[in-house]
Amino acid sequence: MDETSEVIRQRREKARALSDQNIELYPNDFKVSHTIDAVWEFIRQRTGAEQGTAVFAMAGRIMALRSFGKATFIHFRDYTGQLQAYIKRDEIGKEQYALFKQFDVGDFIGITGNVFQTRTGEWTLLAKEIRLLCKAIRPLPEKFHGLRDPEKRYRQRYLDLVMNPNVRDIFIKRARIIEAFRYFLSERGFLEVETPMMQPIPGGAEATPFKTFHDALGMELFLRIAPELYLKRLVIGGFDRVFEVNRSFRNEGISTQHNPEFTMLEFYQAYATYEDLMSLTEEMFRFVTKRVLGKTHFTYQGNTIDMSGPWRRLTLKDALRELGGIEPSMWNDRRCLLDLARSKGVEIRKARRVGKILTKLFDVLVEPQLIEPTFVVGYPVEISPLARRSSSDPNMTERFELVIGGREIANGFSELNDPVDQKSRFLDQVVNREAGDQEAHYMDEDYVMALEYGMPSTAGEGVGIDRFVKLLVDAASIREVILFPQLRKAGH
Repeated sequence: MDETSEVIRQRREKARALSDQNIELYPNDFKVSHTIDAVWEFIRQRTGAEQGTAVFAMAGRIMALRSFGKATFIHFRDYTGQLQAYIKRDEIGKEQYALFKQFDVGDFIGITGNVFQTRTGEWTLLAKEIRLLCKAIRPLPEKFHGLRDPEKRYRQRYLDLVMNPNVRDIFIKRARIIEAFRYFLSERGFLEVETPMMQPIPGGAEATPFKTFHDALGMELFLRIAPELYLKRLVIGGFDRVFEVNRSFRNEGISTQHNPEFTMLEFYQAYATYEDLMSLTEEMFRFVTKRVLGKTHFTYQGNTIDMSGPWRRLTLKDALRELGGIEPSMWNDRRCLLDLARSKGVEIRKARRVGKILTKLFDVLVEPQLIEPTFVVGYPVEISPLARRSSSDPNMTERFELVIGGREIANGFSELNDPVDQKSRFLDQVVNREAGDQEAHYMDEDYVMALEYGMPSTAGEGVGIDRFVKLLVDAASIREVILFPQLRKAGH
């Protein structure tokens, strides 16, 4: 029998013994008056006399125990922080102290008492009463050599959150980042909406969707790859400014940069262009960074990133030429591009479309070099089927990608609102799909019909929330900022 199994056996015996003493193992009648954070705030604001007489009823998980016979020091933690408590037999009585001695690290307790400072100056709760609120049968990982393996951390995120305070901080910060985005857009007249996650036709991006089947309707449905086409339907319906913080799904590989289920912010503004959105985006990202970090610069993977602006703007052609060594004369030469990719060690799986080859070369050769916030503008129509054509070059679109820290963080463009052009581009995508490109768009006749009712000039953008969180918390892997990332089955 291994050590953990023996501890579990002992704890189950303790649980039975407590139950035999008519001690509830999982009561629900303890009332909390203060969180740990609230007690720390009380200590900071009150005088010594007030500190010593105030009574606090608190609850949390025991994280450490140091017993000295008739007295024990514990550290316990709630969702706001950690505090030391002093449990003394002469204070709580022999019977209650004997009961307390059967508690273990990991158990949840309710504790009532006053605060005082020990001789070493540590603020401590002197227990007047202590109760068991939940008996933990399995032991927590050993403090110093416990939960470090990434695979186990992701599979047992609940233990990761218990044992690694920095992980808790990441997800608290993530929540504040999303809250800041919502605040920024709401203050500027954007309406938050919800659109379908199950769609009869997946659209809004080039990606392979997940499929499901609805029995009552007798029809195949797809998990959305993006909310774009539904949000633009709302613009057609008269909501000039809309946004959605949404979960989207793409049936793609799993890596430090990709998770098949991810969070995006998408927003659309009528009577605006992609130029307007670049200005808005710069202001928005700067606002969120300052609100969450208290400053507009931060360090990501050893690089200092300054969000204060103004941000660099670079055409895709110039980026490919200056940073990737791809001259404009090579753009339409598929064989030349494939040879270049091969010489650079870039694997091209979908080589039918020149635009796909160019974007893959950009992703591998150029994007990692763009550390400071950079808008890359001007993308071919071929790879931008929902974007408005450029008035100066009909082969290009009014589109940008925002790259920070060597990764695309956002993608935006002036929207295509010409139903004839949109249908033609959908038909081109259908041809690509029939030729084997499973990421190409489907034909969406209903969306084309919606455009025929008229959509005002509009600009829209999608922001990768997970990727932006990864930047602000300096995480190398996207799995560090998703509470429950997708994983292979254990043992595979």
